[in-house]
Amino acid sequence: MTLTHEEEGRAGDELARLLLEAGALTPEWAGAFGAVPRALFLPDLIWPYDMTTGRSVPVSRGEDPETWERTAYADVPVVTQWDDGEHEGTEPGTVATSSASMPYVVAVMLRDLAAGAGMRVLEIGTGTGWNAALLAHRLGDANVVSVEIDPAVAERARAALKRAGLSPEVVLGDGAAGWPEGAPYDRVIATAGVRALPPSWLAQTRPGGVILAPWGTHYSDQDALVRLTVAEDGSASGTFRSMVEFMKLRAQRLDWDRFHEHVPAFPGDADVSRTKLTRADLGDRYEPARFVTGLCVPDCAHVVNPTGPNASRAWFFDLRTRSWAAVDFRTGRPWSTVHQSGPRRLWDEVEQALTWWSSQGSPALTRFGLTVAPDGTPHPWLDHPDHPLPFG
Repeated sequence: MTLTHEEEGRAGDELARLLLEAGALTPEWAGAFGAVPRALFLPDLIWPYDMTTGRSVPVSRGEDPETWERTAYADVPVVTQWDDGEHEGTEPGTVATSSASMPYVVAVMLRDLAAGAGMRVLEIGTGTGWNAALLAHRLGDANVVSVEIDPAVAERARAALKRAGLSPEVVLGDGAAGWPEGAPYDRVIATAGVRALPPSWLAQTRPGGVILAPWGTHYSDQDALVRLTVAEDGSASGTFRSMVEFMKLRAQRLDWDRFHEHVPAFPGDADVSRTKLTRADLGDRYEPARFVTGLCVPDCAHVVNPTGPNASRAWFFDLRTRSWAAVDFRTGRPWSTVHQSGPRRLWDEVEQALTWWSSQGSPALTRFGLTVAPDGTPHPWLDHPDHPLPFG
């Protein structure tokens, strides 16, 4: 069964109503959500993300149209491409490389962007085209430029926008470069996670304009929405809003293979010590402890691997040298073994950051902010730009 145009409109209106009730959607965007159906922008084969199991499952419109339609209007993220388009078959690929964000996150980002009539908006990462369509419906086609790096993804987005009766400019290019031909912009919105804010975005945003982006560090996959206001000197500053997790800009993905030579043999000549911190102290997926540690311990990547039923090993790798650290955690043990190698004492830095965060009363994410220099250099802070973090 395929929904009629009228049924799609009702489904879109119902989605808007639910998002309004949740406080994610503001009234001025409700009309766009009702008028621009998400289903128009999804391919026939999609992989919705199951929030309970943490798995992506294939759903085919041809084989199971009812589930496909239901998924199109559900508040779940949907993978639309794997492995930069090299993936074949129906089962999930290795790395998700394009998607339709969950409607709740889309609504929150449009709310925080606060784009109004007459404003020009640059979107980084067209994806399915749905977000560009929502922007164009409210602001007008001429005021929206969207940049997409993948030719196939860009072409599908253009076709979907045409079906929706909209025609914002979709540019094929690297979003990290922005789109200077359309500058200056009043708003820049990124739908891909960034590890370094490109100076081009700052240069192409007018003073007083806003950049909204999922920003984070290589310490984890975590991103946090940051809303930056551009100053006259070309810098930008603002606070973190909420935790999210986006696919990263292609040029800023972390290549884990680079760490193979860090640990030729474990433990090798590493120094050995102990810590009273536990695996739980490191924080989990959407907890601020992990994000704050990334702010305080720059140029560090970390991952936790299970090593037994009640045991795990946390790895920490320096992005600049071959320094590394590993901590073996075991449930119920009052201490954990620490190995550190190289000129940088990574675990000492992590422990110092977590201890400092706890000493400050474990401040929430929204108390932290970021100032970005015109050259893209980030300066994180707590409560006010005049209060930079003591580390990093």
